Amino acid sequence: MIDLATLQQHLEPMFPGLMGLELTAVGPERVTATLRVRPDLCTAGDILHGGAVMAFADTLGAVATFVNLPHGARTTTIESSTRFLAAAPVNSTVTGECTAFHRGRTTMVWQTLVRTEEGKLCAVVTQTQLVIAPQSAK
Repeated sequence: MIDLATLQQHLEPMFPGLMGLELTAVGPERVTATLRVRPDLCTAGDILHGGAVMAFADTLGAVATFVNLPHGARTTTIESSTRFLAAAPVNSTVTGECTAFHRGRTTMVWQTLVRTEEGKLCAVVTQTQLVIAPQSAK
């Protein structure tokens, strides 16, 4: 399995790195991360933009699937559902905890809970990841 530091380094030059996502734990059943709520990630009222919440959770589900993939396989999100429950204010930090609902051969389903520093639930995101089998050599 790929270690947390290697995964974080892989994310840095991509959108999750731009957002500031920091992985804190990675395993086959659970992935956690934090995200600092910067002003450039906010919407009116200085609260974390819904799209940032969704991108944060989507990344956690993708990482969780990635660590469960067979060698050479890839993944992509095929469905995502978000329930917004509370706001995360600017200059705070949110935590995401992504856990497995289903880890199958062709799909994986994950739930991510996004919480404030105080532990208040901000959002619940459920997503389905497609497992794309490796291309056979021709």
